[in-house]
Amino acid sequence: MSGLSQVLWILQKDLLIEWRARSRLFALISFALTTLLLFSFAVGPDTKALREHAGGYLWLALLFSSTALLDRSLRVEEESGAMDNLLLAPTAPTAIFYGKALSNTLQLIMLGVIAMPFTLALCDAALVGSPLTLLASLVLGSMALAAPGTLYAALTARISGQQLLLPLLLFPLIVPALLAAVKSTTLVFTGDPMEQSGSWLLLLLCFDAVYWSICGILFGKVVET
Repeated sequence: MSGLSQVLWILQKDLLIEWRARSRLFALISFALTTLLLFSFAVGPDTKALREHAGGYLWLALLFSSTALLDRSLRVEEESGAMDNLLLAPTAPTAIFYGKALSNTLQLIMLGVIAMPFTLALCDAALVGSPLTLLASLVLGSMALAAPGTLYAALTARISGQQLLLPLLLFPLIVPALLAAVKSTTLVFTGDPMEQSGSWLLLLLCFDAVYWSICGILFGKVVET
């Protein structure tokens, strides 16, 4: 089986597992929407503040939700011993990483698409900028969360207290990508007269290129130890 075929097989397997356990996906969506609701309660009736920070609330909800998603993507294999079986199949560690990272990316994009109208309604915001810019921000930002998140999820999968350790490792690393995603999304909601969104998207693209390459190389060392 070629490397691309292995990646697609891992991707299909993970998406099928999530589809069969739809209750967990619904719980994840509910958590993201509840997080957005809590942010609106914390700000209060200040509609101007809600509108200005809608992009930040959206990405914080996705960030908090991503830890549960990423943790589960590797914990299933570790608890059942499937990871060792995959490596003995043999399946290339890089194929496992990219298959799982793509699965996590697609689920984060889906979560963002579902949370987007809720965010717009809750924060009284509107799409002032291009929807394509918003889509690019969502895709690149989800990729920025998924690549290092998948690597760290594999690193902490065999450690007790992994659900606490994963965000401690992940959150400091993705600060530049999170900032770029928030800025580019906010500019779509509030307007971009100085055309800054392209620069923030370029920063996201560079972050993704670096970490999707590095994490793919390091993943084999992590799962084989």
